[in-house]
Amino acid sequence: MSGEVYRVDWLPGTDLLSGICHCGARHEAEDPVALWEWMLAHPDHPGPPGLPTRTRTDKDPAP
Repeated sequence: MSGEVYRVDWLPGTDLLSGICHCGARHEAEDPVALWEWMLAHPDHPGPPGLPTRTRTDKDPAP
């Protein structure tokens, strides 16, 4: 057993899931598969530990 702990929580009132990698980095996404792919990509996922990043969805306004 590796001892790595990953956590996924649903954000009530939204369609978002919040994931926390074992390194402490946070990420939000609507798609659970995309969230797990992000967490399992450690250490290649973007953002410094603790700062939330968000996966863009079709529901988001264009930048």
